[in-house]
Amino acid sequence: MDRAHLPLNALRAFEAAARHLNFTRAAIELRVSQGAISHQVAALEQRLGTPLFRRLPRGLALTDEGHALVPVVASAFDAIGATLDRYAGGRLSEVLSVGVVGTFAGGWLLPRLAEFGRVHPHIDLRLMTNNNRVDLAGEGLDLAIRFGDGAWHGTHAEPILNAPLSPLCAPAVADRLTMPEALARETLFRSYRPDEWPSWFAAAGVAPPPIRGLVFDTSLLMVAAAKAGLGVAMAPPAMFADELTAGRLVQPFAIEITTGRYWLTRLMSRQDTPAMRAFREWLMGAAG
Repeated sequence: MDRAHLPLNALRAFEAAARHLNFTRAAIELRVSQGAISHQVAALEQRLGTPLFRRLPRGLALTDEGHALVPVVASAFDAIGATLDRYAGGRLSEVLSVGVVGTFAGGWLLPRLAEFGRVHPHIDLRLMTNNNRVDLAGEGLDLAIRFGDGAWHGTHAEPILNAPLSPLCAPAVADRLTMPEALARETLFRSYRPDEWPSWFAAAGVAPPPIRGLVFDTSLLMVAAAKAGLGVAMAPPAMFADELTAGRLVQPFAIEITTGRYWLTRLMSRQDTPAMRAFREWLMGAAG
């Protein structure tokens, strides 16, 4: 079929009639006469060489050929409508899907997103938070911000910023921590990286105690539990600056360890888009 002469009005009439199974109700929706709908559908049937409806005394019934055509036409009109909706101010907006580890999203990214939206209003940014386990291809992500060493198979990674770890706790707990050895009497929360506490105690020059506290898959929840006085978290102070400044959270010791950093990643097979480049440039500039 010649695309330059697609019967769009007839297809729209058919799609509406197929949803309502009634020419009159389709005509009301499209604000045309019932006769116009009937004529457009008849013209489409003539062009295809097959009936799409069975005309019944009290409405319509789709033929097998009509049933096969409905999802194709509906999907096409949905896609056209979605694309038209993306035009704003005379410019087509670009969808950008970014996966973000939750700690970075809450502690660094969200307070700065208003500036990104001001500079790039044409980018339709969609954020999906995670606990540092992400499948770029499977989740359909353009980019992902992760914490680690930057070595992910098939992935290009650019460093964003360092995020050293240190014990964080509630003020009442901090009052008991006059020296690193005092941590042995506290509940020490764990993450899925088991070497963090032993590494920190080694940096402090103290033998590590048995560590049996709760295991968390996100620093956000771990620090929330620590802030409630339930134990001590090992987390990046830089991601909880507001809580520390307000005194709701305390970093009792200046000793910090580096086990990784935050990275901006994408699949090596993923071709850059203007939206991806714009986000990368803004992110790196904001991170300094």
